[in-house]
Amino acid sequence: MQSLRPSSTSYGGAYTAALSQLVFSAIAQAASDSSAIFGKEPAYTSELVMWATKQTEAFALLVKRHALASSAAAGGLRAAAECVQIALGHCSLLEARGLALCPVLLKLFRPSVEQALDANLKRIEESTAALAAADDWELTYPPAVTRQSGRSSSTSLGSTTAYQHKLSSSAHRFNFMVQDFFEDVGPLLSMQLGGKTLEGLFQVFNSYVNMLIKALPGSMEEEANYEGSGNKIVRMAETEAQQIALLANASLLADELLPRAAMKLSPLNQASYKDDPRRRSADRQNRHPEQREWKRRLVISVDRLKDSFCRQHALDLIFTEDGDSHLSADMYINMDGNVDEIEWFPSPIFQELYAKLNRMASIAADMFVGRERFATLLLMRLTETVILWLSDDQSFWDDIEEGPRPLGPLGLQQFYLDMKFVICFASQGRYLSRNLHRVVNEIISKAMAAFSATGMDPYSLLPEDDWFTDICQEAIERLSGKPKAANGDRDPNSPTASVSAQSISSIRSHGSS
Repeated sequence: MQSLRPSSTSYGGAYTAALSQLVFSAIAQAASDSSAIFGKEPAYTSELVMWATKQTEAFALLVKRHALASSAAAGGLRAAAECVQIALGHCSLLEARGLALCPVLLKLFRPSVEQALDANLKRIEESTAALAAADDWELTYPPAVTRQSGRSSSTSLGSTTAYQHKLSSSAHRFNFMVQDFFEDVGPLLSMQLGGKTLEGLFQVFNSYVNMLIKALPGSMEEEANYEGSGNKIVRMAETEAQQIALLANASLLADELLPRAAMKLSPLNQASYKDDPRRRSADRQNRHPEQREWKRRLVISVDRLKDSFCRQHALDLIFTEDGDSHLSADMYINMDGNVDEIEWFPSPIFQELYAKLNRMASIAADMFVGRERFATLLLMRLTETVILWLSDDQSFWDDIEEGPRPLGPLGLQQFYLDMKFVICFASQGRYLSRNLHRVVNEIISKAMAAFSATGMDPYSLLPEDDWFTDICQEAIERLSGKPKAANGDRDPNSPTASVSAQSISSIRSHGSS
């Protein structure tokens, strides 16, 4: 063994194969000779096992020194995996002679494979980060690629739909490297590194999401401390289209591409498992819950990006660059002191919210083809974020409920109109959630209670509900440039139609009863 050295032109697999042939052939021959001379005498059998174990350990140390060490340090997971597979293949032939030495090899090789795994994941993270620094956040179809090993990858040839999605350049790089990473995962399973691999990949994805969060304008101060983001430079996503592209990157990776790649970690996809129904059944029960939990964590990571996106856009709507608010109690309270004739229309901030949602819906329709539900939930979350801000703005409600000037009839009417407008456009856009509907109702109830505290009856002063509905519909037509829907202010096929049917008029009838 000591005399065998890898040449400068050979690679680790050739050296491992030559050394494996030498060592395990010798052990096999020794086992045959021992059996022929001593039979199954326990003392000699035990001596043979001890000797064979020592030879296997010596073999493993040589392979680690001359083949695995350099591969592991450089992140050459495939090269390291190939050496391990070659060694295990030769070693497993001894099992027919009663020598189960594979566990010895696995124990000794595991640290090197773990090192290669960690280095590989680190390379994915760093390569993706380098591209994110110059990413224009424009979604494109992927370029043709080949695997890092030089062999053509089946996924790169368009034989699957995994590469038919649009991503930005850094997300394409992330996806390509992950797909390539999972091409040879057999040794990871045999060494029970499947869980470590999933955890490592989650951490790399979480780091990428942190970078996407940093790409949102205005989020640098809040998100810079996320673990994994460090001081990495990220190109800002300046436009709404670029910012929605950040979400398209993260959601597609988390919902489809990464889980599809991770399925290769399932033993059910390995040839050695397919002929054993008992192992298939056990592994299906053990692996799938782990992968479901892993995918849930990916989605939670994407939700952080979604929350940052919605928070930034809500703040842009509500506040001016100087920090003044577009959504203050004064805009309603001052209406009753204004002698000018009022043209009833939703307040500017809610007009802008509607316009923003319309723009984003149009952009999302192109970016989330086949994944419309994600786009709908994004618009739903953004609308909720603005309304929840209003609900939780204590200074707003302090002025409404306890301010020096009370909320008058005209201010209440405008406030009611604004809330009705939110319900109308959210219903028509199919992003009226039950939570949004509930919060709007609670906000209206608070405003009416504040008005009632002045001694006036809000229900006797407000126009009929149809009056608000007509103005809201007219506003939607004018702001969108679309003709009025023939069936009124909501689409009967909308999944939220049952929610929107609980109109705001129910609050009024409840309060007046």
